[in-house]
Amino acid sequence: MNPPTRSRLHEAVDVDGVAEALRARVEGEVRFADGDRALYSADASNYRQVPYGVVIPRHDRDVVAAFEVCRQAGVPILSRGGGTSQNGQCCNVAVVLDYSKYMNRVLDIDPHERTALVEPGVVCDALKQAAEPHGLTFGPDPGTHSRCTIGGMIGNNSCGAHSVVAGKTDDNVCELEVLTYGGDRFRVGATDDAAYQRIVAAGGRQGQIYQALKALADRYGDLIRERFPGIRRRVSGYNLDQLLPENGFNVARALVGTEGTCVAVLNARTRLIANPKVRVLLVLGYPDICVAADATPAIMAFHPSAVEGIDNEIAAGLRRRGICADGLALLPPGEAWLFVEFAGASLPEARAAGEAALAAARRDARMSGAVLLERAAQQKAAWSVRETGASPNHRQGDEPEMVAGWEDAAVDPARLGDYLRDYRKLLGKFGYRSSLFGHFGDGCIHGRVNFDLRSTQGVDTWRDFLHQAAELVVRYGGSLSGEHGDGQAKAELLPLMFGDELMAVFREFKCIWDPDAMMNPGKVVDAYRLDENLRMGPDYRPRTLMTHFAFAGDGGSFVQAAERCNGTAKCRNRHAAGLMCPSFRATGEERYSTRGRSRMLFELARGDFLQDAWDNEALHDSLEHCLACKGCKSECPTAVDMAVYKAEFFSHYHQLHRRSRNKYLMATIGDWLPLAARAPHLSNWLTGGWGLRSLARLIAGTAERPFPPLAPRTFRRWFAARDTRRVTEKSVVLWPDTFNNHYHPESAQAAVELLERAGFTVLLPDGPVCCGRPLYDAGLLDRARRHLLQSLAALAPFLKRDIPVVGLEPACLSVFRGESLELLGRDPRARQLSQRVFLLGEFLEREGFEPPPGAGGRVIVHGHCHHKSEFDFGSDLRLLSRAGFDCSEPEPGCCGMAGGFGYAPRTYPLSLAIGEQALLPAVRAAAPDTPVVANGFSCREQIRQGTGRAPLHVAELLRAAIDSNDGPDRR
Repeated sequence: MNPPTRSRLHEAVDVDGVAEALRARVEGEVRFADGDRALYSADASNYRQVPYGVVIPRHDRDVVAAFEVCRQAGVPILSRGGGTSQNGQCCNVAVVLDYSKYMNRVLDIDPHERTALVEPGVVCDALKQAAEPHGLTFGPDPGTHSRCTIGGMIGNNSCGAHSVVAGKTDDNVCELEVLTYGGDRFRVGATDDAAYQRIVAAGGRQGQIYQALKALADRYGDLIRERFPGIRRRVSGYNLDQLLPENGFNVARALVGTEGTCVAVLNARTRLIANPKVRVLLVLGYPDICVAADATPAIMAFHPSAVEGIDNEIAAGLRRRGICADGLALLPPGEAWLFVEFAGASLPEARAAGEAALAAARRDARMSGAVLLERAAQQKAAWSVRETGASPNHRQGDEPEMVAGWEDAAVDPARLGDYLRDYRKLLGKFGYRSSLFGHFGDGCIHGRVNFDLRSTQGVDTWRDFLHQAAELVVRYGGSLSGEHGDGQAKAELLPLMFGDELMAVFREFKCIWDPDAMMNPGKVVDAYRLDENLRMGPDYRPRTLMTHFAFAGDGGSFVQAAERCNGTAKCRNRHAAGLMCPSFRATGEERYSTRGRSRMLFELARGDFLQDAWDNEALHDSLEHCLACKGCKSECPTAVDMAVYKAEFFSHYHQLHRRSRNKYLMATIGDWLPLAARAPHLSNWLTGGWGLRSLARLIAGTAERPFPPLAPRTFRRWFAARDTRRVTEKSVVLWPDTFNNHYHPESAQAAVELLERAGFTVLLPDGPVCCGRPLYDAGLLDRARRHLLQSLAALAPFLKRDIPVVGLEPACLSVFRGESLELLGRDPRARQLSQRVFLLGEFLEREGFEPPPGAGGRVIVHGHCHHKSEFDFGSDLRLLSRAGFDCSEPEPGCCGMAGGFGYAPRTYPLSLAIGEQALLPAVRAAAPDTPVVANGFSCREQIRQGTGRAPLHVAELLRAAIDSNDGPDRR
């Protein structure tokens, strides 16, 4: 089969003229700088196309104006939602319209009609949350539901885990208001004969389009009925079947799944369905993924609300990463699992359905285990295995990374087991390894495969595999795409599924809407070859960049680290709990997301249009607004560690540019603070009075924030005044971090008393020591290395005796778990320390410490980002719970201070905005006698300055609980 070619190549464009015209007409944001183009050069696929520029419209008038400018200039347009598409439909050489920042409102909820009117940039979860008070929800929920937009779901005809009851997006669209490239704007939906006659009689462009669509449906109706597969998950091709009389000549649903190649959607009226009050989750284990597929049809007889499957490749990848541990622990024995959800109006109803299905499943001797989960927290943990496990690159050794080069084929669920066996044989024939997972209830299979896309031979082999994989799906009567659309990845293969005659009908359908082929050209029909525009294809020649960090997990290559991001954009989550990504959550800016920063780093390493390597102002701005929270390290499916990338970039950038006074002052706090602490009263006087404080801020170049007061006596001085302790069999080293030593010695004192209560002898390292954490944000990596070597020297006597090191400040101790290994990876002491360092709560729980129960009362607990990403934050919550406290956690996670970030004039406003998202309002709303716990110094200072409350370290609250339990005779 000869691959299709593009309809035509677009001639040279006056990009500067287009940008100028757009800025004159559009009230929103017009961005044509190289850094902005880099952000939108790729989606979650293997493809990359650098756009002309980006428009971020504030309202539909901006969209109309942008279309008019582009039409006059002859420039193609790409409408984009969350950019999570995996088949290349969200990148193009065009003007990109990103609706997600401003056009993201739920305009109306009609609970009586069970519909919602939404703008295209509304995130799926935002619509669900808006409908929830009415007992309703939007049914489709892809794995990216926390960040994919409704406009993008309409473009791809997205589905998700609950499609067995909710259907695809086209089943849930009532009406669309659309805009054509020619500037015609009108509403479309289901059209009976009377409505059709009115539209045609009114004339104009809408009437012409309707007449042409009706003629097309009449002429090719029988061919459409014959060639369209009769399965629920047919997403490939255009929805021509929706134009047939038996489907109500539904023009809106015919446009769903067109991937922006026909029209732009200005707003949509969507269907809502009842939101079940209760769900239970049945997890079934099987010895093999094919056997799990065999069991699916019998399970479907019990009418579950979702049936998902994963193989052990997914679970093993998560275990290697050390994530989703709670969910993995819930899996019953097996090498593959089915996640079967049952919904009901009450727990007994949902449980009865789950138990009935379980009883039937047990009749299959091949089932290896089962668990029925009723608690919401357990269900969430189990589902995280399915959702998170879909994304990581499970690379083994030197093999190519696992990528999405063959995604989401769908077959009849009744034939799924046999299809998977044949598909596995095909993988084996080509020597490929793949994870397998998907929506088994609808027969839709996903899987990342270790395709070699970087060599010419590898790409040729991949092309051969794809054609044979497509032929296999067609033999099973399936669809090449069951969820992610066609884009560029599947378009070349569509003739195998539909035939040349029906492909000509698809072209005619597009031409009716877009006669100039300017809407997302080269996708679906008249498409690029599937091996064109590869992001990292045979012509990919990235730069070699020398670095301070070892990047051991990336083959010693910063470039390979920059390649980690696969674009699924979990960092763009603004509607669910989690750490990632604080700056994006507060701004909605792609350049402030982990994915956006990764895209720019990738383009910097690629070096074809971002030419200035380490001296790039757009990337500097993006990383300057990164809080280095490390949320991405623990929550990103591909374990991007943006805090390390930021430190590496700044170390090179500041070889060319002087650091600001503020940045240098904050970075070197571990060096000058001990000097200030020699005269704490004088230091506090200089920074405390209004006039002097203003002068101090002027000299330091900091924002309008008060400086925290130094303690009258440091923790080290307090400790030195106690009895001298020698090493015993139960000794522990307490790390005297800069912040608790100088600002909050009472926290360290409480920790000493707790550790002694637990039976330990507390020791301190000799001499002044500092982890150097603030140095990383400023890129002072040589100085940070010196601090680490000094710390290792001070701890060496204890490490030789295998004495654990316990600390109180999460930001400091995370250096010993992370950065020290990257800077001093060959030093065995660094690895030993990383394995012997613990935060206080983690250590106490590990050693079996039990606080006396009965203290009681509500407490707000805010977890430092590094605590959650590098340590076991749950240990603090469990200790407090066993002490009788009722803990609540404000979400999302970040306080917004992040050390010097909150004091820098450029980032101070963002620091406040992040704090005001949840944490500060929650503290203000709490009763005055409700304790607030925050272990991080930055977090405590943000809370103190933002609410007037004085937070406690967990050590202080536990010590207080013990004291109150001991009564008047306490020690």
